[in-house]
Amino acid sequence: MLDALLSVGRRIDIGSSLSRTAAYTLATLDALGPSRVTDLAEREAVSQPAMTGLVQRLQASGHVRRDADPADGRSVLVGLTDAGRALVAERRLAYADAVARLVDRLDADEQQALQQALPALRRLTELAYEVQPMVTTTRSTHHRKESA
Repeated sequence: MLDALLSVGRRIDIGSSLSRTAAYTLATLDALGPSRVTDLAEREAVSQPAMTGLVQRLQASGHVRRDADPADGRSVLVGLTDAGRALVAERRLAYADAVARLVDRLDADEQQALQQALPALRRLTELAYEVQPMVTTTRSTHHRKESA
């Protein structure tokens, strides 16, 4: 069932040229605030060099900024710019509109069942942001990705 739900999310096209990883990274920064590149790479399950390149592209496009980490002057925190926050909000509205059009195609009983499931789905989303690193699965065994 979870695969089906995730598949719906992946199939919704909001007409953006932004990659899925870039969109998720911007959404993560919006939800969690400024973060280190290493933390973003781990959260999005990409290499640090790949995330560094993505952050450079997002900075060049004006969606993120890099600031010195006040807790460690040697480190940099990546945060959203106003343009980045506006893009995240725009994407959320477009996505919500696309989902609403799909929900409108459900019958009344299906819509009610979906409405009743929303609190659990919201909680799943909250848990996904709390888990660091992200929960991964191998076959039927659930485990946390270990850091080396």
